[in-house]
Order: sequence, then structure tokens, then C-alpha cells
Amino acid sequence: MDIGFALPVSGSWATPDNVSAVARKAEELGYSTLWTFQRLLYPDGTRLGPTYASVLDPVTVVGFAAGVTERIRLGTAIVNVPFQPPVLLGKQLATLDVLSRGRLDAGLGLGWAREEFEAAGAPYERRGKRAEDYISCLRALWGPDPVEYAGEFYRVPKSTVLPKPIQPGGPPLLLGGAAPAALARIGRLADGWISSSGADLTALASSVAAVQEAATAAGRSQPLRFVCRGVLRGAQRSGPLTGSLDEVRTDLAGLAAQGMTETFIDLNFDPAIGNPEGDAAASMRRAHEVLEALAPG
Repeated sequence: MDIGFALPVSGSWATPDNVSAVARKAEELGYSTLWTFQRLLYPDGTRLGPTYASVLDPVTVVGFAAGVTERIRLGTAIVNVPFQPPVLLGKQLATLDVLSRGRLDAGLGLGWAREEFEAAGAPYERRGKRAEDYISCLRALWGPDPVEYAGEFYRVPKSTVLPKPIQPGGPPLLLGGAAPAALARIGRLADGWISSSGADLTALASSVAAVQEAATAAGRSQPLRFVCRGVLRGAQRSGPLTGSLDEVRTDLAGLAAQGMTETFIDLNFDPAIGNPEGDAAASMRRAHEVLEALAPG
């Protein structure tokens, strides 16, 4: 199983110097990927935790990290597709793939916060069907020219769309989601699945199986990727990825045994780290400790 690391994107530690330092250190230590996530706004009166109060844009951070690294792959986990048209996101992701020399993984989702849909001017209804059309449109945009696409929700007039991504067919499309319909959609259409920050890490195997079953039913035979967002939960042992870093390291084999092909370690969801009021220097000390302790090999 590959091991990745989440970049500083949330709270006080999400600074240019810290993004650069974590990206370079992770590459030096042999981590496979770097990851970001998306949150557009923090509604008044929300019950969301401090992790969501101040979040850098995920696509911009990936581009920044591409400029300070050479080999490590770069991923979004996730960008919610309803908030921008596919021709715009397709151009952004193709550009990132070109500038990173083919190192991009595109993690996409449907979104769930109604306030974000309202602010983005996006319809909340029929998100699943819109996502399916969106994925088909992205693949068309990254395919041979001239591009012409006419779906239920999205259209592209006959056009040349350049530059194309470096990776043939475009960056791998990994989707988030936990509902049965979402897992079936992933198996039919995507290159893999990304678990959520709130996933039960003892029950990932059932989601992996659901995606695999849908892929088989759709006649797909290519290997799929299964990426676990490995949120470090705290110093007291209470389940996977909790307790001491030695205990966390032993948990990684259990995630692999459930079918995960990659786990990325994410400190942004620690309320003392991914917090606008957090101690940025202390957060970076913790990040370096974790990077060293959980380095692959």
C-alpha cells in the first residue's frame, strides 16, 4: 500500500512556507502523494468543526506544490464538481497535469453543504446524474480534437481544446462518496474511490467490495485505486489511526488488508492543527514528527 500525506490547507499552519516545507519533506522521505481538500465557506451558526473555517483552494495549492517538487504525485481529495462547469475544471486540471509533468490525481465529489450550492449558484437536486454527465464531459474534453459533447446537463460546441493533459486520457478520476448509489457509480465510471474524513476505518472493506462489484457488473477489468483519508484522531488509543505513532504505523497494514491501495496521513482534521486559532509552529513540529515516524519503508 502506498503512503501519502496531506498538505497544510486548513487553519493557521496553511502558509506558503509550510506548504512548501511539507511537500519537499514528503518527497524526500519517499511518500507517494500529496493531497488537498475543498471547503468554499463556513456558514454562520454551522456545527462544522474549526477545520472548515479557513481552507485554501485545493487546485491552487496543488499547482503551488507542483512547483516545489519533482517526483511525488499530487491529488485533490476532493473538488466538488457542481461548483464550476466541466470546461473550466477540465482546463484547470489539464493545466496542472502539464505543469506537474503528468503527476496529477483528480479526486472529485458531489458536494453536500447546501450553503455552498447556493453561493455557487448550483442546483442541489440530481447531483448524482449531473456528476455522471460531468465525468463524461471531462473525458471528452481531454480526448481527441475536435471535441463536441452534448449531454443531459453539459454541452461543448465543436472545438479544439488544448493543451491536453500529459497523462493519456487525462488524470485518473477518483470519486468520493459513501451511499450505495455513489459506490456503484464509482465502480461504473471512475478510476477509484477516496474515503471521507468521517469514514469508519474498520469497515472500509465493504465499500471496496461494493465498488469492485459494480465495476465487474459493468464489464470493467482494469485495476481500481482505493485511497483512505487517514485522519490522525488523537493521542488516546480508541481505534485505527489513534494513539502513539508506533500504534498508527501498525494500523496501516490493517487498512491495506481491507483493500486500500493507498492511505494518506491527514493532520488538517486535528482541531489543534487545522484551526485558524492554532499554533502554526507547533503544528509544523507535529507534522515533521509524523512525517518522519510514518515514512514509507
